[in-house]
Amino acid sequence: MSTPPPPQSPYGAPNPYGSQNPYATGPYGQPQPQPPYGTPYPPPQPAAGYGWGAPPMAPPPPPKRRRGLVVGGVGGVVGLVVLIVVGYALLQSAAKNAGYPAAEYTLSLPRTLLIGRYELAQDYSDSEGQKIMDAAKGYSQAKVDGVVVGQYSSAGNTTEASLVVSGMYGRFKDPEATRNNIMKGAGKGQGTKVALAPQDFHPDGSGGVTVTCEVLTKTQSGTDMTVPVCAWTDANTGASVGELRASTMTQDPADVDLDKLAATTLQVRSEMRKPIG
Repeated sequence: MSTPPPPQSPYGAPNPYGSQNPYATGPYGQPQPQPPYGTPYPPPQPAAGYGWGAPPMAPPPPPKRRRGLVVGGVGGVVGLVVLIVVGYALLQSAAKNAGYPAAEYTLSLPRTLLIGRYELAQDYSDSEGQKIMDAAKGYSQAKVDGVVVGQYSSAGNTTEASLVVSGMYGRFKDPEATRNNIMKGAGKGQGTKVALAPQDFHPDGSGGVTVTCEVLTKTQSGTDMTVPVCAWTDANTGASVGELRASTMTQDPADVDLDKLAATTLQVRSEMRKPIG
């Protein structure tokens, strides 16, 4: 008597389990629920690469050019910190006979910035900040008393945007020259190019303070990103402000709204700058 052929699976291939359905009974002979989809096979698994436990029908991950920057709180932020700090390395002495102004203001890293839109995620003042202090030694146009460097993440959604501020406070003889040197240095970071030359802005409420902005492009780990940076320097304080947003980091440099970032920088100044005493 010939042996009957093995039962066929729903997919047309021989059932690898033979006639016995491995899901029919549990280890103690008790009936066991059938797996989903009504087949003797385990349910299909999500395609490799999702990494976040997404269901099979979830949208695919962002394109490579953006994904490396979005995951982990707009990754690449450490690179942005270094990029901005590099600007201070080109502080140069310039001939100016005026004396130092009085010390009336300092800078702080508040817990939140931009009226709560950003929350402090990392304080780099002791590490990257020391590089600024070292660069300022011997700079005859300023007496630097302190440095603050911090990374802020968008409140409630750390992958949406990051704000990086690198600042110093003390007494500055020539705020304009200092600000220009900071901007010039930012464009000389490794893998960095100036895509849009520095421009001066005077946002509403600036009170005569000039905000200078430029757009850089930076290649990091094979990924290109658009990095707008602004800076201010007054008699007592100076800082660079860079913002990375998931929605704009692949934007054409010519399309960056520098007027908006200049206004943002002025707001950051108002929240970080504190009177002495």
